Amino acid sequence: MIRNPSVTRKTSRSRGRHEGLPRVAYRYTFLLHAYPRHPRERFLGTSADLAHSGALGAPLPSPLGEVMPQFPEQASTNWVLSTFIYTVGAVAVLLVVAGLVFVDTGLVRRRNVLDTTVQKIGAAMVGGLGTLLIGYPIWQWQFNQAFGVPEPFRQAVRDWWLGGAFTTTSSRYVDPAALPEADVQQIFLVFFVTFTMATVALIHTGVVERIKPVPLYVMSFVVGAVLSPLVGYLCWGSLSPLTLRGTHDFDGVFPLYITAGTFVLVLAWRVGPRLGAFLPHRSGAKPASHNAAFVGIGVLLILVALPFVTLGSGYIVPGTGFFGISFTESGLGLVVVNLFAALLGGAVTGLLLAYRRRDATSALLGPVAGVVMAGTLLDIGNAWECLLVGALGPVVALGTAALLKKARIDDPKVVPLALGPGAIGAVLTGFLKWGTRTGGYLGLDGAHAVGVGEITPWWQLAGVVATMLVAGVPALLLCLVFERFDGLRASEHEELVGLDQTRWGVSNFADDLEAMPVAEPPVPA
Repeated sequence: MIRNPSVTRKTSRSRGRHEGLPRVAYRYTFLLHAYPRHPRERFLGTSADLAHSGALGAPLPSPLGEVMPQFPEQASTNWVLSTFIYTVGAVAVLLVVAGLVFVDTGLVRRRNVLDTTVQKIGAAMVGGLGTLLIGYPIWQWQFNQAFGVPEPFRQAVRDWWLGGAFTTTSSRYVDPAALPEADVQQIFLVFFVTFTMATVALIHTGVVERIKPVPLYVMSFVVGAVLSPLVGYLCWGSLSPLTLRGTHDFDGVFPLYITAGTFVLVLAWRVGPRLGAFLPHRSGAKPASHNAAFVGIGVLLILVALPFVTLGSGYIVPGTGFFGISFTESGLGLVVVNLFAALLGGAVTGLLLAYRRRDATSALLGPVAGVVMAGTLLDIGNAWECLLVGALGPVVALGTAALLKKARIDDPKVVPLALGPGAIGAVLTGFLKWGTRTGGYLGLDGAHAVGVGEITPWWQLAGVVATMLVAGVPALLLCLVFERFDGLRASEHEELVGLDQTRWGVSNFADDLEAMPVAEPPVPA
């Protein structure tokens, strides 16, 4: 998010003792002092409350002819530009979902292509809805706590749930002293929604061709409404509890990759392997790729999206520079260079492994493994470090896949690519950047001052363990609940006939005419 440390506007309540605070602090100081008598009387951000509290500006005529107080500074060039940047980043995450669609439709059997596409897009939408409805306030909770807002979680919900004050009020009617850069923060809500969509789409990748739709959609909603935002609250953000102690993330390794990988580890274990994955099936059924070359298209779509997503994982402070999401010192150009160093390192290693093992998928997915491996390092490392760490990604992925095979857990993609490199890379960052300052926020001091935390491998490991517990325990409980009732897995008959036919009554590759024999030419009399 774009932040400006200079104060450009003061209200009567903030003048004096709040001199020098960054604009974002005004929201919280205003909340604290606007209605000090009772928590229910605090400013909520609606037009009526704003007018009553004095947070609205001078009345200006609206295009509809009615007179409404407005704040034209919310439409400043800097804030409009930052809104555009975050919009591009949010939409770019959808390219990750599109890339996963290509990857999975390329690797599933021909008879399951349509159902795989429907399930993945449907699960992503349901998960995104969970974040839009109630998930985002969980992440905002950390800021309310740091700025001393009474009842911080409840206030975050009142502000940012789907019907919340800040979610439903146009930026022009919101005083920057209460919510600076309102458009930017509203777009950041959408960024979180699409981020969840990518997380859920990745989870589906681990159980394609066999999971039932209802359990998948229910789990997707839970991930979007609770689990992914809760991991973000703990590990991703400059004021999150673990970040303040030394856990460091940048590119969403904890709330996306480790969360999805852990969830899939449990879910794939409970659902069981595809027919013929480890032992021959009497029907001869076994996993087969419909069109493995589609994986290359999917990976390229993901790589196109990553630079824009990466730039959204931090703070831009005009006149000062770019900071990682943990308020670590960094730079816009630096993180993009580091990103490409990591993906190229992973690509070359994956290419070598592919030719060595005669496995084309390793070559195509190598760049992704490299990015995941270096995801926590991109904002604080240099290009050489990211290149070398990224180059380890495919090796770690290969080792993780070997462990899964021994355990008879059928997931050749998500756990090897997300959980293994994500967790190992996070701990490795703790060793490489041991002692680097992280966490905190401009304008705060004490336990929330900028740089209050110190990166160590132990706190990186703590973040990994916390994430795996938050994702893994609920995943197991949900699996047990569905196993108790209608089950998690499609029937053997459905798997053999194909999910396209049994669930949708069509083939993805049907035609309107059956093949007809060529007529013999008439024999002359």
